[in-house]
Amino acid sequence: MRPQKKLSSLSDLGQLLTTSERSQLLSETSKRGHDGKGKTVRVRLDTKGRKGKSVTLVEGLQHNPATMEEIARILKQYCGAGGTVKEGQIEIQGDQRQRIAEKLREMNYVVG
Repeated sequence: MRPQKKLSSLSDLGQLLTTSERSQLLSETSKRGHDGKGKTVRVRLDTKGRKGKSVTLVEGLQHNPATMEEIARILKQYCGAGGTVKEGQIEIQGDQRQRIAEKLREMNYVVG
């Protein structure tokens, strides 16, 4: 166990890791993300049953619930909006069709 050292700045934080630990951490963070493998998804706007409020729907994702939640989290952060996963589709609050389509293309999905 390493002796504890009081940090006085953020640059001190980088000194706590060895170079091999830093490179491993960088490679792990670059591996994160999601690969759509060219699957086709639909992005559409819906207002039915929402008292006039608009919601952007992402349909056609065939993933397990944990992966759907992860994709929803990525899209919500990218759009700066709330949302959820319901009935096998992702709902993002507001008209976010352009942003969501752009992000899904970055994730290697085909937006149709």
